[in-house]
Amino acid sequence: MSKRIKVSDLPEFDAAPYLASELAMAAYLTDILQANDAGLLAAALGDIARARGMTEIAKAAGITREALYKALRADSAPRFDTVSRVCAALGVRLVAQPLGA
Repeated sequence: MSKRIKVSDLPEFDAAPYLASELAMAAYLTDILQANDAGLLAAALGDIARARGMTEIAKAAGITREALYKALRADSAPRFDTVSRVCAALGVRLVAQPLGA
């Protein structure tokens, strides 16, 4: 008989350790953008910022570290300006392409 595991007993998944390369970051953001969810995008940018070092990214984006943590929570809806500045600090850009592509 197998032991049952409760979902609440499982550790929360953290994507940050898997985002070491620029290719991994770009693939992650591309997948997240397809969900069309501002909160999910904010959280994904937060994962990448944590992988790169939140303090460094905040400094490069011209945002305080505390404000960056607040803006990149899953339940937030960051302004486009904030998203744009964080993307620039991370060295990535958001790209539009036709839906059929």
